[in-house]
Amino acid sequence: MWTMPHRQHVVPSTIASVSVVALVASSFLPRVGGVEEHVHRLAPQLQALGHSVVIWTVDRGDLPVTLPGVTVRHLPTPLPAANARSTARFAWEGPRALAAWLRAARADRPDVLHVQCFGPNGTWATVTSRLLGIPLVVGAHGETFMDADRVFDTSVVQRRALRSALRHAAAVTACSQFAANDLARFGQDPARVDVVLNGVDADEPAGPEPDWLPARYVLGTGRLVPVKGFDLLVRAFAAADLGDDLRLVVAGAGPERDALLALAAELGVADRVVFPGLLPRDQVVTVMRRSEALVVPSRVEAFGIVVLEGMRAGVPVVATSRGGAGEIVTDGVDGLLVDPEDPRALTAALVRVVDDPSVRERLAAVGPETAAGFTWERVARLDDAVYRRLPARPRR
Repeated sequence: MWTMPHRQHVVPSTIASVSVVALVASSFLPRVGGVEEHVHRLAPQLQALGHSVVIWTVDRGDLPVTLPGVTVRHLPTPLPAANARSTARFAWEGPRALAAWLRAARADRPDVLHVQCFGPNGTWATVTSRLLGIPLVVGAHGETFMDADRVFDTSVVQRRALRSALRHAAAVTACSQFAANDLARFGQDPARVDVVLNGVDADEPAGPEPDWLPARYVLGTGRLVPVKGFDLLVRAFAAADLGDDLRLVVAGAGPERDALLALAAELGVADRVVFPGLLPRDQVVTVMRRSEALVVPSRVEAFGIVVLEGMRAGVPVVATSRGGAGEIVTDGVDGLLVDPEDPRALTAALVRVVDDPSVRERLAAVGPETAAGFTWERVARLDDAVYRRLPARPRR
């Protein structure tokens, strides 16, 4: 079994400032999702604080994305598994991957490696940190309980890699206290995690209104996977008496699309549920602003940037009570919190935000005020404070 190199001695002084930050992301543009959005928005804010930023992400064959002043590298991240074929393949691919990571380190000379969502990227960042003495920060985005493939429940390699990385890390961050608490399963004391809540772009531009958009609708948007709970939303919509003119729009792509279409047909609402697919970012802004309400029905959610996007749009937000959304939403003040696994509760929440003008107007008025406090500048400053506490990198 492949093992990581031994941890190198680190000089116990701290750095006065960080000149180069490598954001080591599990995924990045042109792919879409919370981690991709986080890294995309964080990079320029760190630059504004005086850092140079590079982005290292997993090589999935995507075309390179150009960001002003930011080098984006797609690096190989093979991992061994407990079978002969995988071990043989890793024996061939592993040294080549290591060479690629070391070349990137020599070229970019990062002062800190900040893992954004731990996957194979985190394993290789830990190896690079150990070999070169670069301080490592592990950033948790809920991957330990939200991964669609449940990798941390099924992969011994990934569980061991995360435990090793957390032991080695000079600091650990998490996008919510809920995500920080889950790291206890992997040996990390949640009290020693810096909670850095996500942000939202207050001035994100709106795009053209699509021609398929219904006159009245409630909106759900995200990756179509079981953990996002869109099947629960379709069931609640079918059970609610909201009038024949109201539609449900479920925007996004993913493996659950066909199952959701079949569910809508089974419940007799196929003609009232719209699945437009993945929307461009500017169109998401427009579609959200025009909605009667945004519903985030996730079975569990680490944070939910989309919750902030709904608040920013000035529409009522119904958010899951399972996970980190409760760290953003004050129930009944700037949104409604509901357990999506409780069908009656979710249905009742839909009826409230659609049929009760006083509730709808109150939530729509207060939501933007809440969202205004969650800026990406704030996220960058909190991360910067973490970097400034890190041990100095030994000069080599």
